[in-house]
Amino acid sequence: MGVNLADIVPCSKIKVSDLNGKIIAIDAFNTIYQFLSIIRDRFTGECLRDSSGRITSHISGLFYRTAKLLEEGITPVFVFDGEPPSFKQKTQEERHMIKEKASIMLEKAREEGDTEKIRMYAQATAKLTESMVEDAKTLLKYMGVLCIDAPSEGEAQAAYIAKKGIAYASASQDWDSLLFGTPRLIRNLALTGKRKLPRKEVYVEVVPEMAELNTILSTLSITHDQLIALSILIGTDYNPGGVKGIGPKKALEIVKKCGDIEKIFNQVEWDFDVSAMDIFNFFKNPPVIDCDITKTQPDFDSLKEFMLQHDFSEERVDKVINALESLKGERQEDLSKWFAKK
Repeated sequence: MGVNLADIVPCSKIKVSDLNGKIIAIDAFNTIYQFLSIIRDRFTGECLRDSSGRITSHISGLFYRTAKLLEEGITPVFVFDGEPPSFKQKTQEERHMIKEKASIMLEKAREEGDTEKIRMYAQATAKLTESMVEDAKTLLKYMGVLCIDAPSEGEAQAAYIAKKGIAYASASQDWDSLLFGTPRLIRNLALTGKRKLPRKEVYVEVVPEMAELNTILSTLSITHDQLIALSILIGTDYNPGGVKGIGPKKALEIVKKCGDIEKIFNQVEWDFDVSAMDIFNFFKNPPVIDCDITKTQPDFDSLKEFMLQHDFSEERVDKVINALESLKGERQEDLSKWFAKK
């Protein structure tokens, strides 16, 4: 979820091919949730499963989409969440309640045969388990893709890698990466295609887009600290809903008028258990670790065995693996060139 800056943040459309030769730090949980939400049976809302009943929607999405990124000459690095800050507990509890309510509404939609509501409520019930996380890490390891375990928020670690220049950008659907200081945020990296608008028979084209932090700050005429404060007023994962009556445009007005961070927070009625400054300080200095992006070798035999164990088509798996095998040498050369620039 995170903060919603769509109304005020400028983005530029890009092509996946524009990222050729680049290392992209990807928010793993955010990406996996996308696949769990959208890769479902349209009539029942159920995730894909293998013959043993194990959910495979996330495996399908990660396998084919990651292969596509590798074919485009991109080096993806998946960053997995660690322990969230204690003040995120309320958000997690609210999300659990939303999923429970969505599950009830999903059953009702199934009884009524309403495919639109089935799709909508099914997406809201997506849950990520430890076994799914392990499946994802195993799959990515066999594909030769590096996984990093963040000490806290994956977005914060991905942003740190990008800030250090180790990665070109971080990738997530959430805007929070900008608050953690990523110089570039790539959105829709895993969602290229058409998307149906809720409750409407209208489809929109979803393409990758990039938001650059310096461009945003220049366009809005604010500092990074003020962008964080503005976002806290709107509402983040740590104060969901934000300050009552304040949207993006009004928050921008307050930030520009007050300037000073403490003055900004003193201008509003704060009604959260956690202080605004605690949230601000977390965005400024989140727990992160120093890490190297090392070259990893794929294990295609294990990859094929893993996919077949989950009942994926041998023909389709072989097709992807053959394509990746042909790229193996080129990918290592591209990665070496990237590090030579550092």
